[in-house]
Amino acid sequence: MDTDSSDMTAAPSSGGLQLTLELEHPDCWMREVTAATAARLLVNAAYLVDGKVKAHVVAYAESAAAVEALVAATRASDHTHAVTEMDTRRSFGGISAPVNKATRTLLVEYGPEESIHDALVSHGFMNQEPIRIRDGTEYWTVAIDESRATIQEKLDAVCAQKDATITVTQITSATTGSRERDGLAVRQLSDRQREVFELARKRGYYDYPRAVSGSELADELGIAKTTFHEHLRKVEATLLGPSGTDRD
Repeated sequence: MDTDSSDMTAAPSSGGLQLTLELEHPDCWMREVTAATAARLLVNAAYLVDGKVKAHVVAYAESAAAVEALVAATRASDHTHAVTEMDTRRSFGGISAPVNKATRTLLVEYGPEESIHDALVSHGFMNQEPIRIRDGTEYWTVAIDESRATIQEKLDAVCAQKDATITVTQITSATTGSRERDGLAVRQLSDRQREVFELARKRGYYDYPRAVSGSELADELGIAKTTFHEHLRKVEATLLGPSGTDRD
């Protein structure tokens, strides 16, 4: 397990902890198809039925062709047993499909040995929002009411069990009420806004002194500097109120 915070060995939090995780593990069709195509996945639910996992997912991309490529790759994967296309809706199983994107809603069946979901849940990590998969990496937001030292032990156990790499990118200590409010605000962000914000936070854009400039992050994301700042303004207005300022 990797972590960017030495606080993993700190004292327990009385209000529980919320973690943002980046995961990679072998034999995962979701990582495979998002790495091979320009489309992404949102996963709201996965159920174990008759010894097989059935996952409800939304595939989305800038173009219908990219989504079609992901669906075809999912059907062709050695790690999927069945793929059923379902009615595409704005909201499906708690997932709000990204606005202005090409989308397809799928029910995908695969083996439990190729899923990391049950390993995390069995160690006490509970999903707080839909799982996001892009470019071959899974992004999870989970809650757990354990000490930080115990959390590290549990994540190490999951890594050993599933041959996984798990990076903790954020640890939040809060009361249940404030965590729910924060989670609601985060869910209001678009996928692109969240991606920009997460990269800015990870690269040290909000550090003092700043570790990276807005221009550098815009180049890394392949967008214009003005677009980068516009995304951050909208994120800051959603999370903090309309007080964000242009930065570089």
